[in-house]
Amino acid sequence: MAEGDVEAQLQSLRALCQESLLFFLGPLPKPILWAEPALAIPQGSSLTITCQGTPGAEEYRLDKEGSPAPWKREKPTKPGDKVMFSISHMTQSDVGIFHCYYVSPLGWSEPSEPLELVTTGSYSKPSLSALLSRVVTSGGNVTLQCGSGYGYHRFILTKEGDHRFFRALDSQPQPSGQSQALFPVGPVLPSHRWTFRCYGCYKDRPQLCSHPSDDLGLLVSGESEKPSLLSQKGPIVASGQSLTLQCRSDVGYDRFALHKEGGRDLPQSLVLQPQAGLSQALFPLGTVSSSHGGRYRCYGGYNLSSEWSAPSDPLDILVAGQLSDTPSLSVLPGPKVASGENVTLLCQSQSQRDTFLLAKEGAADPPSHLRSEHRAQQFQAEFSMSPVTSAQWGTYRCYSSSSTSPFLLSLPSKPLELLVSGEAWVSSPPPSGPMSAAQEPLGPSCSEGALTHPGV
Repeated sequence: MAEGDVEAQLQSLRALCQESLLFFLGPLPKPILWAEPALAIPQGSSLTITCQGTPGAEEYRLDKEGSPAPWKREKPTKPGDKVMFSISHMTQSDVGIFHCYYVSPLGWSEPSEPLELVTTGSYSKPSLSALLSRVVTSGGNVTLQCGSGYGYHRFILTKEGDHRFFRALDSQPQPSGQSQALFPVGPVLPSHRWTFRCYGCYKDRPQLCSHPSDDLGLLVSGESEKPSLLSQKGPIVASGQSLTLQCRSDVGYDRFALHKEGGRDLPQSLVLQPQAGLSQALFPLGTVSSSHGGRYRCYGGYNLSSEWSAPSDPLDILVAGQLSDTPSLSVLPGPKVASGENVTLLCQSQSQRDTFLLAKEGAADPPSHLRSEHRAQQFQAEFSMSPVTSAQWGTYRCYSSSSTSPFLLSLPSKPLELLVSGEAWVSSPPPSGPMSAAQEPLGPSCSEGALTHPGV
């Protein structure tokens, strides 16, 4: 037999053996494909695509859908090593959907999972927000909304630290003309970093996308003891004042975070020097404006854990002077009453308002709320104290508000001082002006007595 015939038979035998071995072993495992620093890259930036195979891999191939194969080929420095395909200057021709393969003595592998690359910065950024709240209980779920008025056909959501898009969805046009996509996220665990961005893209050029949205970080709360949140100036503040909120706990937390309902910021602060067993942090929020009105909560945490405590009780910050009217405040039967009498404080305004609030000077409790009633061409609310006690002694003001902006108040009424005779302080009346909790006379507080309207 000729030497050439022998060699041909040997090659045929090797191929037959290889096919038989593949039949018994099954297809070669698919490689892993990822890109760094991210899958969404600004045009002109550099990018590295890595393909990781198995020991014995001799060559890697990178294919791009719609382009002649292979798009790139690379041999590892030694068998089994991963290879890196570098793009020094990202352009529109580099975007697309990619797969990689490797070849070993047993043949070619299965293709990797698809990897989509996009360039960013072509259009205006969309907005990213969390429906209901960006604060999520550990193990819970949340829905993120990416939207824009520019009519994008699809939106891409990315998560910090992930090598693949978290999700890409077609947009859902809204009656307002906005386009949006809703991304369900969860279960949310404190062991992961939950920071997201989203991008908008058009269907005719699906890999050329917008600038990124602002980052959206989720706050993961647990079940450890909740801290307390206080305003040093009380719940009602005026425009132009400086506002600082204090978060504190008798648990030794290392840090605190402040969250405003519906807000984007999650400012964090390390604790001040613990005093008397309390850990605390101050959050200076600057000069008060209408944007400061809202509902706040704070959380405690430890430096060695990404989980946060249960939320504090809510603190409503109300900004006075944002509505043009000035209500009037009067008292029946009069400002000087005996303990045990029935007393009504009447708050009135000629402007159409939905709610009236009654606040006692120096009290830490939130003001009482009542819905307004329209009587005799006036809008009004009657705050009843029945029966009145010495604990109600003090100076009161009332405010009005609208249901469309419940945290923005009118100018305050003129102060009204209520004097209550009888009980323990007859020979030594309580001091005038603001009182601390320790100075207040014994008896029910405003929040416990008839001042608090049921259901408010």
